[in-house]
Amino acid sequence: MFFNSISFAIFLPIVFFLYWFATKGNLKLQNLLLLVSSYFFYSCWDYRFLFLLIFSTLLDYYTGLKIASAEKTNSKKLWLWISISINLGFLGVFKYFNFFAASMAEALLQLGIKSNFGTLNVILPVGISF
Repeated sequence: MFFNSISFAIFLPIVFFLYWFATKGNLKLQNLLLLVSSYFFYSCWDYRFLFLLIFSTLLDYYTGLKIASAEKTNSKKLWLWISISINLGFLGVFKYFNFFAASMAEALLQLGIKSNFGTLNVILPVGISF
């Protein structure tokens, strides 16, 4: 499901209605609805990547709890940097690994060294350009 699809045009008003009218201002229920709706939305594109989204959600929730409960500023910063590092690691691997592997192979080939870097062959959603 993409943002410019008919299925999204049907999905959005349903979630909007449920958020504002069916949950009746219950903040926890509204947050749960948005979480489940987001998981459903992303799983419509490719359900195999849903575990990454769930892991990232749980990681950030846990680190948020640890930051809130930490008394020292250094502990808060440590937990923040752990979360940022892992999330940027995911971004680096799934978005940029193929680019750097191909660039490294090409650079080594220019030096006369044959290499066989494997790529992940992961197709991620492409942004919509207008």
